[in-house]
Amino acid sequence: MLCLKASAADLTLRPVDKTSRVIVVEDPQATDAFRPRPDHIREMMTRGLTNLTRTATVPLAWRSLVSTQDIVAIKVFSAPGANSGTRPAVVAAAIEGLLSAGVPAKNIFIWDAQLTDLRLAGFSNLTNKYGVRLAGSIQSGYDENTFYKPESAPVGVPVWGDLEFGRKGEGVGRKSYLSSLLTNSLTKIVDISPALNHNLAGVSGHLYSLAMSSVDNIGRFEASPERLAIAVPEIYALRNISDHVVLNITDALICQYEGGERGLLHFSATLNQLRFSKDPVALDVLSLTELDRQRQAADAPPVKLNLDLYNNAALLELGVSDPKRIKVETIKIP
Repeated sequence: MLCLKASAADLTLRPVDKTSRVIVVEDPQATDAFRPRPDHIREMMTRGLTNLTRTATVPLAWRSLVSTQDIVAIKVFSAPGANSGTRPAVVAAAIEGLLSAGVPAKNIFIWDAQLTDLRLAGFSNLTNKYGVRLAGSIQSGYDENTFYKPESAPVGVPVWGDLEFGRKGEGVGRKSYLSSLLTNSLTKIVDISPALNHNLAGVSGHLYSLAMSSVDNIGRFEASPERLAIAVPEIYALRNISDHVVLNITDALICQYEGGERGLLHFSATLNQLRFSKDPVALDVLSLTELDRQRQAADAPPVKLNLDLYNNAALLELGVSDPKRIKVETIKIP
């Protein structure tokens, strides 16, 4: 893994001779008064998956990404709740597709950092309906043998739930340990993230959400955009994380351009889109652009975008951050 030794301000975009493909499916009837309409979401999921994978059916699309023996972990962002975070209706459509492809329900689980957030956002309803499981990376504990130790970062003060909480001595607080969920429990990750702003990362998207939910001792990175710009891509690039991601879906049914981890629908715009790609960086860059567009349309205060985070991710070859190299194919459902 390439190490980002320079500060975020010193890093510039390195041209990469490749493009990334993004499928955008848009259905103006996908929501009703901010509530997803499941039948429309299923059709959007079908169109997005089959077009991205260039297959004829949903089962074939999923089988090109996972096997029936895989343990498939669907990563969501649940803290803002069902209206502004990842919407359960989108996850339900993904689960139905996996089941149709022959993946057993016992091999599918929905996860985020906190189990409580998952339950409050309504994901328990999916466990009752489909027989899948819920898991919190914090509640699953941490693997003492697998960690991220940055070359230059402030020493953290482990809090309750962190592996080193209560420990004393030299070296305590210098490592961020991976959740045992990622080192023991899964083989494939499907990341479904909302188009939701984040005050430091720019968007609570695929890179930020997955990286910060996978390790402990993260408060030291979240103190500044400069630290996040280096830590998030390096954590995401760990083999236990990035090597398992097979699909990224941006839940852009609703775009919330202010509020961070709080659900604030009055700072939101209805896009009625789902976006599909194997490139998390490209999807996050598109979300950053959309969030900025919606802020301008609402005459909201401008926000300085943390582009260094996404340029750094491109340096680590996690994806494409140059909008000119993102090929967007839009499918509009009448």
